[in-house]
Amino acid sequence: MKMETLKKSDFYFELPQELIAQDPLEDRASSRLLFLDKRTGKTRDLGFRDVLDYLEPGDCLVLNNTKVIPARLLGQKEDTGAAIEILLLKRRDKDVWETLVKPGKKARPGARIVFGDGRLRAEVLEVVEEGNRLVRFEYEGIWEEVLDSLGEMPLPPYITHKLQDKNRYQTVYAKYEGSAAAPTAGLHFTTELLQEIQEKGVETAYVTLHVGLGTFRPVKEENVLEHHMHSEYYQITKEAAEKINRAKESGHRVICVGTTSCRTIESAADENGRLQETCGNTEIFIYPSYRFKVLDGLITNFHLPESTLVMLVAALAGREQVLNAYEHAIEEKYRFFSFGDAMFITSGIEKSDEKGEKA
Repeated sequence: MKMETLKKSDFYFELPQELIAQDPLEDRASSRLLFLDKRTGKTRDLGFRDVLDYLEPGDCLVLNNTKVIPARLLGQKEDTGAAIEILLLKRRDKDVWETLVKPGKKARPGARIVFGDGRLRAEVLEVVEEGNRLVRFEYEGIWEEVLDSLGEMPLPPYITHKLQDKNRYQTVYAKYEGSAAAPTAGLHFTTELLQEIQEKGVETAYVTLHVGLGTFRPVKEENVLEHHMHSEYYQITKEAAEKINRAKESGHRVICVGTTSCRTIESAADENGRLQETCGNTEIFIYPSYRFKVLDGLITNFHLPESTLVMLVAALAGREQVLNAYEHAIEEKYRFFSFGDAMFITSGIEKSDEKGEKA
């Protein structure tokens, strides 16, 4: 596809509303897995636990260990009692956050908001880029404890059911707080499955990227190249860099769990695909024509039509092959988006059992 013809509408597909998963499965690893060979375009229907059969000793699985904070706060204006919703986006200072406030017209600078029993109060300081608000919070005690008791998980707008257990929008290996959304491909992994993967001789490398809502911001421009990605903070430890480098040098695959892990290592790699201990902010936008420096395979959920995430997947496996795979997933009634099923996109491993394979 020529760059000047890369249009948002090229990534559109019709998705029946009933395929949007509203609730997480009781057993994380019982979701379905669609295998897509990025070279041939062939697909195979699997269960998520079958991922073990498609990983080889020496491969390196890269996971994002960010932790979602309960970033959705429901409060009232101190003077009028009007309902206000605040979504925490990015910490700017100890008690100052960049936030998304609804309704914005009631949150002008100087507006004061109270939450719950008054354990938490806030003042709007200023309006910044995209209409976001800088807000200073006032509270007694420990911020994390106050937030945990008053905040809700910031589920995407297409999930209308109330989440019964906060931990189900958190990976089992979540460690460092800072995300406004979960790296959802990781939700399928259990501690037991990760243990089996390691026992098989597959390395696991943990990186951190704090997921902002900018990742899920709709592409408004028809010309994809005019879309601007928001900045997100990432960190790669020396241990993770060494594991990933070792896999590449020994001819094994680097397989990312989720688009956030992918964006982290592709942002940090040098031109030779090598990584070192580092941290920083990334605005990387991956779409068809991008040449991957490190990534060989990707485990990812099914994404929204015309989203930057489906464009990233298309950069790896080709637009037509991805849309064909999505069409197959819709026919087979796979579950879509955050609490849905997963895909494993890679190449080169042929299995003798051809059951479920589609040309």
